[in-house]
Amino acid sequence: MAWLSYYWEQSKGYRLRPWRSPYIRWRTETYWGGDMSQLSAGEFFRMMWRERAALRGFFVWADERRREQRRRASPDDGPVTQIKQ
Repeated sequence: MAWLSYYWEQSKGYRLRPWRSPYIRWRTETYWGGDMSQLSAGEFFRMMWRERAALRGFFVWADERRREQRRRASPDDGPVTQIKQ
């Protein structure tokens, strides 16, 4: 369910219309290129379906990154020490 978690976090304010989200639009423009500002709902969902394999890989990667960040920020790691130079 990595995709659902990522979607829920990144689509705040646009959950029922993700094709209008500036963040999701920026991500799709960065990955696939082109101008996504004129993308309709139908075009958006057709593209997501067509690219589902690539999206699956991205969601797995994003979930791994999120877990690693949370692990590093975990308070049970003990006190943070400064590195002397």
